[in-house]
Amino acid sequence: MEEKKTEAVIKVLGSGCKKCNELEENTKLAMKELGLDLEIEHVTDFAQIAAYGVMVTPALVVSGRAVSAGKLLKPSEIKPFLEKLGGK
Repeated sequence: MEEKKTEAVIKVLGSGCKKCNELEENTKLAMKELGLDLEIEHVTDFAQIAAYGVMVTPALVVSGRAVSAGKLLKPSEIKPFLEKLGGK
């Protein structure tokens, strides 16, 4: 029987450019507004980024699934993805 993963991981995929860093900051703001205290991993390795099927960065991965690619999301646009993780 497979164990269900309970750890929610959020990843920002990108080279570390300005938009990638802004997406990470906006994700942190959205988490703060929702009262979530989760780890954010910034993935810069293009082989790992491509493994998510992402060809354009910045991208946001929530619970192992790419939910956005090629767009700098605002905190209000990120919150719906994070609410499923136990936010308000």
